[in-house]
Formats: sequence, C-alpha cells, structure tokens
Amino acid sequence: MGTLKTTNIESISGSGTVTLGTSGETFALGSGVTVTGNGLVGITEADQWRLTSGITANTDPISSNLERVDTTGQGTLGTGMSVSSGYWTFPSTGIWKVEFDGYISCASGDNVGIAINVTTNDSSYAEVSRSLDGNDSAHSGSLHCNSLIDVTDTSNVKISFDVFSVDSGSTLEGSSDKNTTYFTFIRLGDT
Repeated sequence: MGTLKTTNIESISGSGTVTLGTSGETFALGSGVTVTGNGLVGITEADQWRLTSGITANTDPISSNLERVDTTGQGTLGTGMSVSSGYWTFPSTGIWKVEFDGYISCASGDNVGIAINVTTNDSSYAEVSRSLDGNDSAHSGSLHCNSLIDVTDTSNVKISFDVFSVDSGSTLEGSSDKNTTYFTFIRLGDT
C-alpha cells in the first residue's frame, strides 16, 4: 500500500464526476480529520422548537406560542426551520426526519391526540403521523409521532402540527424554559 498526496483531484475535462473506488468499497477517514466544502458531510441541518404555553382546545395548525429552543446547552445546526401561521418551511431539500413530542394532562374520560400533516403543493395537507392517549381517569402522559418527509421543493413541501380531541380540563402542555411539547427537524441526506 502506498500513500497518495495531492491538493486537488478533478476530472480530465475539468468538470463532471470523479469516481473514487467501486461498489462495495469503504472510505475511512482518520481520527481528527475535518471535512470541509460540499463533499463528504453528515447531517447539515438540525433544529428544535417548542410550545411555550399550554393549549386547551383543538388547534389545527398550532400557530402561536412557538420558539426555537434557547435554554443554555441547547442549539441548532444549519439555517433551521421557519414558521408562518403554523405552516413550516424547510431551509433545503432532502429527506428530513420530523418529530412531534407532546406532554399532555388529560381530564377524566378524555383522550388527546397530536398529528403531523404534510403538503406537496403548498395547499392541501394530509395527515402522515399521529399519536393518541386517553384513559378513564385523569392522568398525564407523553405522546410521540414522527415521519420522514421527502422535501423535493422547499416552496411546495411544508408541514403543520395539530392537537385534537381536547375536551374541557385537558391540556397540551408548554414551557418557555424546557422541552415539554416540542418539534424536532433533522435533515438526513439528499432526496
């Protein structure tokens, strides 16, 4: 085995694809190697938002009392999501993992549900994931739903979140200093 030392690799024509290796081979990066540019990169976008105060009625979409996490030790990678009137816009195309975690206080005999909705035409939304909890007695609990969203066009592919089946005495909890009900967005890779 030899060592290849170079500062630049490009195709013969100066543009196009340069192929390293063949199918089934693995490239390993040494410990401490830093990758820059648009080449071998991992997750480039990770964002988290939360509900800052409780919701006590059916709400579709959840459009107020939202903030990007900002407590000491929490952070965001990349540009991050944007939201307007409860409709969320992705900063870039790709396959995104979207998670909705809710903490509920349920009144006796009630159930509360959360859902993720998606549109591919910036108009018609369809539910793609939901979670529901209910009981004969009053209780608290956590709900979780998630989906992989194929964002092929940032102008048309958007999502919204809703809470449903909320009767009197039940609450989807919120907090401005910790994640009780929160939304997570992670870009996994290209579409």
